[in-house]
Amino acid sequence: MSLTLKAGDLTIHRIIEQETTFLPALEMLPTLTPELLAENRAWMQAAGALDASDVLVLCFQSYVVKTPHHTILIDSCIGNDKPRPHRPKWNMKTDDTYMRALGAAGLSVDDIDYVMCTHLHVDHVGWNTRLENGRWVPTFPKARYVFGKTEYDYWAGMHAKTPVPVIEDSVMPIVEAKRCEIVSDDHAIGDHVRLLPSPGHTPGHAAFRFGRTKDEAVFSGDLMHSPIQTRYPEMSVKFDVDPVEAGKTRRSFLERYCDTDTLCCTAHFPSPSVGRIKRRGDGFSCEAV
Repeated sequence: MSLTLKAGDLTIHRIIEQETTFLPALEMLPTLTPELLAENRAWMQAAGALDASDVLVLCFQSYVVKTPHHTILIDSCIGNDKPRPHRPKWNMKTDDTYMRALGAAGLSVDDIDYVMCTHLHVDHVGWNTRLENGRWVPTFPKARYVFGKTEYDYWAGMHAKTPVPVIEDSVMPIVEAKRCEIVSDDHAIGDHVRLLPSPGHTPGHAAFRFGRTKDEAVFSGDLMHSPIQTRYPEMSVKFDVDPVEAGKTRRSFLERYCDTDTLCCTAHFPSPSVGRIKRRGDGFSCEAV
């Protein structure tokens, strides 16, 4: 289970907060039938993506990418001290797993130049902030936090109508601290980092492409959650805002990176979570590296 990878002039660290059972496959993937699950059970279990009770196993992690110019953290995971009553494993967490993993990669919160969020869901922004003297403050004090404009506007609009706890504790404090950059779809950081709009899971979801002359690595965020979605790209999770659009986005993403050298760094596939996309019949597979 490699936690550090090299791609071109990039060094990539996986910072794992939890790797655990999540939801029954048939609940999380509404179009998955018991027959199709039976067909795919053996390889899914062998990949560590499904347990003996047909519950999906997901990894919750950040990636830290060192380019020649910057140290960039992608998706800040779950976080501590956050009220998440619907998810007992995330609710009011106080463990040091995430910070220890950061330290094990030889990193401190002061080393991060940018925090980039593929989207603003609860398990991708949690460590944006930490609790200090009863206030939410930026966890990475020197970082600029990058939010896509479509995504930010969508959640800010929802939050204005009815407070959204995750936006309240993990996004707005960044805006108020003037640490955020709200960016368009064509935004780039230096000559190594580009956005790849990938709507469907949320309206402004974006994957991130890294590499100077080509895409050495791509960070797919929640464009896909489980390896079975590479075999059947149109199979969406119940959390996708637009399941049909998510399916089209997924197929076009997999087509784009199929049979290339680009490392696909997934947010939630079980360890090792990183692979190369290969064609497989009418679908694809993410072959672990």
